[in-house]
Amino acid sequence: MVVTAVIAVKAQQEQRMTVNELFELVESNSKTLQSQKISVEFAQKGIEVARTARLPEVNASAALSLNGDVLVTDRDFTHWEGYGAPRWGNSLAVEAQQVVYAGGAIDAGIRLAELQAEQATVGVSQSREQQRFLALGQYLDIFKMRNREQVIVKNIDLTQRLITDIQAKYEQGMALKNDVTRYELQLETLCLQLKKLQDQRTILNHQLVNQLGLPDGTVIVPDEGIINQSYSDYGEAMWQDQALAESPMMRQVALSRQMADQELRIARSDKLPKIALVVADNFSGPFTQDIPPINKNINYWYLGVGVKYSLSSLFKSGKKIDQTLVRTRQAEQAREVVAEQLNNQVQQAYTYYQQAYVELETQRKSVELALQNYQVINDRYLSQLALVTDMIDASNVKLNAELNEVDARVGIAWAYYRLKYVAGTL
Repeated sequence: MVVTAVIAVKAQQEQRMTVNELFELVESNSKTLQSQKISVEFAQKGIEVARTARLPEVNASAALSLNGDVLVTDRDFTHWEGYGAPRWGNSLAVEAQQVVYAGGAIDAGIRLAELQAEQATVGVSQSREQQRFLALGQYLDIFKMRNREQVIVKNIDLTQRLITDIQAKYEQGMALKNDVTRYELQLETLCLQLKKLQDQRTILNHQLVNQLGLPDGTVIVPDEGIINQSYSDYGEAMWQDQALAESPMMRQVALSRQMADQELRIARSDKLPKIALVVADNFSGPFTQDIPPINKNINYWYLGVGVKYSLSSLFKSGKKIDQTLVRTRQAEQAREVVAEQLNNQVQQAYTYYQQAYVELETQRKSVELALQNYQVINDRYLSQLALVTDMIDASNVKLNAELNEVDARVGIAWAYYRLKYVAGTL
């Protein structure tokens, strides 16, 4: 009755899911990933803003004024004389400038905005890899828990049969009550292990369901094929090359280097003149610069070329240029650091991937030997040539071997996908 209560955990709504389906749900429902995608949209708007620097700058102003009378005195403030002025004044001015040369600052600013957008896009790729890897880890853990539960259930069934056999022997006077008690304790331990596994799987399932945006109560059933398929092995060199070409981290530092170059162009443009075409028109009245003021509207316009040069840039820009040069060297050094770290991570992940196959083969052999040992001890026990403690020890060895084999089979899939994640191709 106890066992039945423990293992009777029914799914409310099971959903079988492959790895590809898992990744599709991450793409569409991950809140973290959706937030990153908004940053790309923001960066794209930044490009549009940067491009507006190429457009002409147009300013217009209008004013209506109440004019006071004009007062005139000599320079020594004697001989005061007043003149009446038209009471209402008006002014309308329009000026347009089109930059034709800015020392490359405008093009560099646009290119910098484009690189920022590319960096945001790479950030989405990096976030996608992270969210996929996180979801995959939970997915494989759920798979592992389910398989472990199956192993525990089989051992529970076996232990129950043994208890029945020993109970019969006890009633026949061929076994001690202590023998029955030991196996009943073994059964309780197995039931507790099963309950812990079920609870752990429930927690993992809840977290993954939330991440994937699935309905509450969904029970994810991983695809059995993940531990049966053959995974490619092209050698470490291929993975190293792929990591250098595809890793979001490498792409990020490469973009940082290009951004530093554009910042250097902008800094150097401060030492160059700015040239613009200027068109202006001014319509105003009355003309108050004459004595007495003339109550007329006056309109004048002009078209010309404006040249602007900041003399302070001769002693200010040098410091900024030196700073951006340091940033350029820093970005280049960062690329070498990331490449070195990535090389170590790929080598480690590839080594663990190879090790996973060795571990599986070892665990398979352990299961085979544990089963043989269990059968021998069981036969000896039935022939009253072995103690019940020997049987329990043999059962525990068999159980641990079977659990380790389950973990090793999942471990190959985990090691392979971890290698892909490190290489930036998950």
